[in-house]
Amino acid sequence: MRAYALPVAILCAAALGAQQMATIKVNVNLVRVIATVKNTAGQLVGTLDRDDFAIYDNGVRQDVAVFSRQTEQPLSIALLVDTSGSTAKDLKFEGDSAARFLHALLAEGNPEDAVALYSFNYDIRLEHDFTHNYASLERPLKALHGEASTSLYDAIFYASRSLENRDGRKAIIVVTDGGDTTSSRDLKTALKAAQLADAVIYPVVIMPITNDAGRNTGGENALTIMAQGTGGRTFLPSLGKELDKAFSEIIMELRTQYLLGFYPHDVPLKKDPFHRLEVRLKSPELRVSARNGYYGEAEGDSGSPATRISITPERGIPAAADRKKK
Repeated sequence: MRAYALPVAILCAAALGAQQMATIKVNVNLVRVIATVKNTAGQLVGTLDRDDFAIYDNGVRQDVAVFSRQTEQPLSIALLVDTSGSTAKDLKFEGDSAARFLHALLAEGNPEDAVALYSFNYDIRLEHDFTHNYASLERPLKALHGEASTSLYDAIFYASRSLENRDGRKAIIVVTDGGDTTSSRDLKTALKAAQLADAVIYPVVIMPITNDAGRNTGGENALTIMAQGTGGRTFLPSLGKELDKAFSEIIMELRTQYLLGFYPHDVPLKKDPFHRLEVRLKSPELRVSARNGYYGEAEGDSGSPATRISITPERGIPAAADRKKK
């Protein structure tokens, strides 16, 4: 009998320990915030310290547990190029500028930086998965051609899903001439996907027409909402030098960012799982851009730790045959 007493005691102790551990509720989810800071002249500021920032979650100040200047962290970029029919005449010029951007981005910085290239019209195509090899991106980029309609929100949604499990900094750069016409998802769903992926959106809206009567101002406003919601910035260049300048400014911002991280505590919960974030600076002379919220714990979650919310079960990009051409 004694031979069996010890294992039984151990099993009982283990079971008791498991029951006790199951009752412990600890929120260990780090909320990451990427921030860009500029002075009143619009110049980037990359020399601030942890104490220069304050973060508020649903109005309650949080402790900045993680702080770093972002030039040292690997960068994953999803480059989305609009290939709808309205862009056909400009695609060569856009491709040339994008190629120069990729060469400048990947020639310097972190050797673990990677870019994935997507094209989108009514369909979304992954032209090349994440890579640091510039040449492998240049070939499909310069082979793009324009046709059909525009599924902009779907493209941002799928690019966000591809970024969600990648480490380091994440950004989505969208080169387009306007708004969405054929997506199965809306602006809110696309923005939510980007926020769940911790991705910053930089829309680059090509402006061949400057007259308001000929512009898709509704599309521009939607892209601006997504940029502001993720801490990015919208660019409205014309082709040529202005487009090159927009890409150069994006590189500068990506290399002059801050990572702020906090573990939520004492946050008042609401029925909506979307938590409002506000990043403030000690100096009134500086301006900060950062995402305006994240998805976490909601009222009625029974005290469970804040969790990331899945969007839809599918992960892959549907083939063209699986999408309805409109």
